[in-house]
Amino acid sequence: MLMITKQQYVEYLICTIGNYTSSHLAEHLDEVSHDVVIDYLRSEHLTARNLWELVFGLAQDRPEAFMLVDDSVQDKRYSQFIELVKLQYSGAEHGLVRGIGIVNLVHSTGDKQDFYPIDYRTLRDAADQDGKNKNEHFSEMVINAVYAKKIKAKRILFDSWYASAENLKLVHRLGLIFFTTLKSNRMISLSKAVGWIHLDEIYWTADRLQKGVRIKLKEVPFKEQLFKVVS
Repeated sequence: MLMITKQQYVEYLICTIGNYTSSHLAEHLDEVSHDVVIDYLRSEHLTARNLWELVFGLAQDRPEAFMLVDDSVQDKRYSQFIELVKLQYSGAEHGLVRGIGIVNLVHSTGDKQDFYPIDYRTLRDAADQDGKNKNEHFSEMVINAVYAKKIKAKRILFDSWYASAENLKLVHRLGLIFFTTLKSNRMISLSKAVGWIHLDEIYWTADRLQKGVRIKLKEVPFKEQLFKVVS
């Protein structure tokens, strides 16, 4: 009976969609049984570094490329004993679900099928584990991408969850251009004369809708270009 390798398993996780079970993997490998996959998972410890070692030669990294940060929940609603499973919000379900929370960092040039995960973090709550929140994982992964991985991509995309003042200041210090969404209750300033107002109080003229408007977010020491996108 054949064994499986770490490279085979990680490539399976990168390429498959929806079904990540050991039986599904066994069906796609000749002479490899479900039990062989289970034994492998019990004996091996796969890390984010292992993922980067496999992706390193595949990502077409250049200044025009970009990085994406987002989190996902691996749905484990029927599990009672899997480690790291907890009740948390899932965007796919638009509600709470029991699962494993993961924060992902993805690299892409924007070309079709050119999306490679280059780092990830699992959310942990136990006192004997790291217990870091999503924003702490965000900062660690982005700093690691710039300084350790030497990623050349100069743009980074993320949603409003990661658009805290501290995160925006971090990516600015790292020389990255960020694209994000903002919640309507964020405090912004159009000018010193106007002072601070809520984001949803901006009056959108035809010119502003076309070209955006220059604003300053509270607690952020630099200005940003804000656009309104109606979907």
